[in-house]
Amino acid sequence: MQGIKNSDNNAKTVTIYDIAKEAGVSPATVSRVITNSANVRREKKAKVMELVEKYNFKPNALARGLADTKSKVIGILAADVRNPYYAELFVACEQAAAKAGYSVLLFNFLSEPRLEEKMLEKLQEQRVDAIIQMGGRVDDLVSNMDYVEKINQAMATVPVVVTGKLEGSSCHMVRIDSLKAMDLLMNHLISLGHRRIAFLGGTLSVLSTYEKLLRYKQVLKEHGIPYDPRLVMEGGSYNSESGYELMDRLFEKGVSFTAVVAINDFAAAGAMRSILERGYRIPEDISLVSYDNTYISQLMIPRLTSIDYDYDEFGQELVETAINAIEGRETPLLKTVTPVLVERESSGRVRTGPL
Repeated sequence: MQGIKNSDNNAKTVTIYDIAKEAGVSPATVSRVITNSANVRREKKAKVMELVEKYNFKPNALARGLADTKSKVIGILAADVRNPYYAELFVACEQAAAKAGYSVLLFNFLSEPRLEEKMLEKLQEQRVDAIIQMGGRVDDLVSNMDYVEKINQAMATVPVVVTGKLEGSSCHMVRIDSLKAMDLLMNHLISLGHRRIAFLGGTLSVLSTYEKLLRYKQVLKEHGIPYDPRLVMEGGSYNSESGYELMDRLFEKGVSFTAVVAINDFAAAGAMRSILERGYRIPEDISLVSYDNTYISQLMIPRLTSIDYDYDEFGQELVETAINAIEGRETPLLKTVTPVLVERESSGRVRTGPL
């Protein structure tokens, strides 16, 4: 992009991208400020104009027209679309984007940090109008500062929306209310008479898992139920194999329980296999509940009680937030997705005798 030399006659030619990077906005926002063609937040406009004056920046016709040269493409970074949670959410985003006149470009980084960084760079090279990241390092309990810096660099030219959080970044967040989700499951089981409730799956380095376990302990305390650390089986993954292994290990402890909260539908599928292989019935002997309400929950026998997020609404919120950021419209930095409980046959009243 052609610009002019800065005011102190250095060799570097200042471009609209330089202005955008230093101001922490997109090039399209800089163009809108210069042409006064759309509403831009006061503080952003002031910062851009300050830099325009500082560098005596005079945009050419191409730069002035940048606001109207959007790609109309939103890039989506997904941790692993083989997991039906990400598949459901991606499709919801794709449909919401189409309704708004946008296309989506999916990059699937298979939960590999190096590939995650590479895909982020690739999306920037594709000049997408915004990036939505689902999973990966945005799910970390403690944000990786190197990745935060990469996101901040990306945000110099493109808005970023994440489904988790990144401390040290001003990216937009659309997050599930994990505490409310645990409330729903625990109160459901306690209302059925369960007091020996196991927590199974995931790792505490993931923010949502940490929040769920924290709330699990709090709900037990609120109901006067003693916390038994032997009933917590974390440190695994989020797939069916891990659910199966952790369920086996719980049985091997010889500790009594009447219900299990699995970290997601995948883990619940593995846990169910372990339970049934040992000759127990669901829910007559053990109730099993889960998160994500993917298609897996309805394929299992018995069908699984699970937490639903209304994927259509979730995707709509992500895309709407991204488009608002693209257009420079005011939008909250944090939006919360409210979960709901879908009751099915895998949960029932507590059995009368010990397991």
